[in-house]
Amino acid sequence: MPQPVQTAAAAAPATEQVRQGPVWDYLELTKPNVVWLILMSTLVGYYIAAPGQLSLIAMFHVVFATGLMAAGTGALNQWWEQRTDRLMQRTENRPLPSGRLSSAGALSFGLALAAAGLAYAAVAVNMLSFWVGLATVVSYVLVYTPLKTRSPLATFVGAFPGAAPLLLGWTAARNTLSLEGWVLFSILFLWQFPHFYAIAWMYREDYGRAGIKMLPVVDPEGGSTGRQIIAYAFNLIPVSVAPWMLGMAGPVYGVAAVILGSVYLYYGVRLARIKTHAAARKLLLASVVYLPLLYLFLVADKV
Repeated sequence: MPQPVQTAAAAAPATEQVRQGPVWDYLELTKPNVVWLILMSTLVGYYIAAPGQLSLIAMFHVVFATGLMAAGTGALNQWWEQRTDRLMQRTENRPLPSGRLSSAGALSFGLALAAAGLAYAAVAVNMLSFWVGLATVVSYVLVYTPLKTRSPLATFVGAFPGAAPLLLGWTAARNTLSLEGWVLFSILFLWQFPHFYAIAWMYREDYGRAGIKMLPVVDPEGGSTGRQIIAYAFNLIPVSVAPWMLGMAGPVYGVAAVILGSVYLYYGVRLARIKTHAAARKLLLASVVYLPLLYLFLVADKV
């Protein structure tokens, strides 16, 4: 390996050099932008389910276990998709397709994190959370990920592990799978479709080059994509109101859920009608604003 020379890169601040090293690459392999959303959902599920006084220690256990599982799953996903990532502009600079990390190293790293998270859940949380976590990791890595190059149904399949964080938080607090937990699961399940279809519409050419059969790729006119966006966003409204109806949250949350869901639906209808990149970007922005705000009202108005 050549010795470093005095260049602009060598003279860069230490923090910048760290970001260009293997530690940063392994961190990027875990998909931290996805992990924070998973942890936020897990925290919300735990908080809503927690009876009586909140246990910060128990909360830490489920968040730590979920974080390890999510990071490991993200690394295994990137290991599996390194060939297709190499074919897409938006992913070609990831650690594996760019050659900054070895395939064997990424596989070992992902397996170790996922296994550690599952073991921690079994020991420090409860066995029900372990089984939910195991089903999430296995279905995401071994079912959803390979299905992406075979069928647009991959989005539907992937929405199940994608909605599991709320259920993990619920089972950690209650150690049971009750109706209320499934309602929270359903909110996140439905939210994902407009969100991911907006992304897929924006990058459909990239997905097409890689052979990933997202719905906007196999539906170039966008008719089916638009109908599904509207259907899922419309059904999200009554499902998101259900926590109020079930006595999990108060009327302030119920009104907020209707308003937020209506705005989300509006941007979904807009994309379905005009089918432009700009409309897809606005729907994507609406999706990333919708979820934290809904969580905020749910937590603030918990009954």
